[in-house]
Amino acid sequence: MGSIALEQLEFFAYHGVSSEERKIGNRYSVSLMVKMNFSGAKREDSIIHTVDYEKLYRIVKSEMKIPTKLLEHLAYRMVRRVFVKFPEVSAVEVQVSKFNPPIGGTCHKATVTIKEKRKNFLLTEVESLNS
Repeated sequence: MGSIALEQLEFFAYHGVSSEERKIGNRYSVSLMVKMNFSGAKREDSIIHTVDYEKLYRIVKSEMKIPTKLLEHLAYRMVRRVFVKFPEVSAVEVQVSKFNPPIGGTCHKATVTIKEKRKNFLLTEVESLNS
């Protein structure tokens, strides 16, 4: 078993509960980690035995472009897309941070973390994305 992580990817995006947040935008950081069996990649030096982290980045980037009210929902969409695209992935963890959130006080960032194991993930969630 092993893991692949993309740490602190940075984006400017338009997420937030208020329409003003979705209009003016903000800086965000995303970290993504996937777990899978690396036995094939350990034996053979070939990308076919692992997850291409450029494809993981593209999933994050495309989801960040879709304005969303809740960071929880945004992170969960990323988890779903990883499970659909990579059936060999056994678990996914996504952390989304919003810098300087508008909370009426000083806060460097607000962070949401979603962790899902494939075995606990609803099959209907994955099937709905494939249709």
